[in-house]
Amino acid sequence: MTPRITIITICYNAASCIERTLRSVAAQTYPHIEYLIIDGASKDATLQLVAELAPQAKVYSEPDKGIYDAMNKGRARATGDYLWYLNAGDALPSADTVAELVAASCADSLPDIIYGDTRLIDSEDRDLGLRRLRPPRELGWQSFERGMLVCHQAFIVRRSLAPEYDLRYRFSADVDWCIRAMKEARSYYFYPEVIALYLNEGTTTANHRASLLERFDVMRRHYGLGRTLLRHLSFVLQRQR
Repeated sequence: MTPRITIITICYNAASCIERTLRSVAAQTYPHIEYLIIDGASKDATLQLVAELAPQAKVYSEPDKGIYDAMNKGRARATGDYLWYLNAGDALPSADTVAELVAASCADSLPDIIYGDTRLIDSEDRDLGLRRLRPPRELGWQSFERGMLVCHQAFIVRRSLAPEYDLRYRFSADVDWCIRAMKEARSYYFYPEVIALYLNEGTTTANHRASLLERFDVMRRHYGLGRTLLRHLSFVLQRQR
């Protein structure tokens, strides 16, 4: 089977990091890719780089209400069978990444969710190793109770069941989105290879704290307050050992 893959890149004033993303998508050998650039009305050279390096992309540039609002815009404009979010600065590992993933996962049927591993890189493209939380061979919506085991950039969802991002969350709507997608999914395919290079830029202390508080609320809503408290207590105890 030859599904159409919609890759969506969200960006705003990303001229310093988007080049690797654009080149990695433009280099893909798989022919059935729809590439969407959802830009927040950048004022730097982002759009010039897009025009030069990814002329095949469909570009939408307008102000938005933040990254998850932009992701919702990408979702609404996508026409592919699958949604794959690859943010500015992130990249696909090789020119054959999409072709090999599709050949392995979609030979007989189209699974609801396809997921794989993630490697971290820095701004100089240096390899920082695999992501600490690793994707399990068996995945379900309860899996994320142990943390976000699959990176958002390595989590590919059938468009027909992909929910909107919840804009009440500024930092953790991706966690909530993945859990809600898994609640709808009936079939999964684990591809045991790195399918995304994630730019590890770090976060400010203030944003990190806000992100943790949001993530707690996401977990509370999906798994219940008692279970979420017990899980976080176990995390604290493990760190003290």
